[in-house]
Amino acid sequence: MQLETERLIIRDIRETDWERIHAYTSMPEVTQHTAWGPNTEEDTREYVQFVLDMQQTQPREGYELAICLKSDGTLLGGVGIHVMEKTNAEIGYVLNPAYQGKGYASEAASALLGFGFNELGIHRIYAKCRPHNTASENVMKKIGMQREGLLREHWYYKGSFHDSVIYSILSSEYVRQPMETE
Repeated sequence: MQLETERLIIRDIRETDWERIHAYTSMPEVTQHTAWGPNTEEDTREYVQFVLDMQQTQPREGYELAICLKSDGTLLGGVGIHVMEKTNAEIGYVLNPAYQGKGYASEAASALLGFGFNELGIHRIYAKCRPHNTASENVMKKIGMQREGLLREHWYYKGSFHDSVIYSILSSEYVRQPMETE
């Protein structure tokens, strides 16, 4: 599976990607807002194997994809979409800090919205983040999602309860953008 945007190639993760993925998944500053990490090398290798196995399932309901620069193929992060109940899907994204603040997360997440609505036939796509993760919240706003509310202490992880802000967009609200798929 592969999507293209103006600056990015968003493709299936390959086994050989594990080191580039580990470069950012092992960073505490990256994983402070996530449900995982910081990863050990074993954690990252297990994640990549999980993704490779997910790629083989039929029908495929989960997509964990590498975000790569179109110019030179550098893997700079990941984006995912997971189908729930055939009409809803959740997206997420993570970038190596060296590539944050350049619009790559918004560009990749927007492409994933197009894939979800146009190719998978999803009705509603949502995303969650911790309330203090303003960068992630800004991505959600930029791609046209609307804030639905706050899920209070709904998630227990890393020794404490966490809140999440939830955003969504409906297929009827999505402004279709041209996208190349392969």
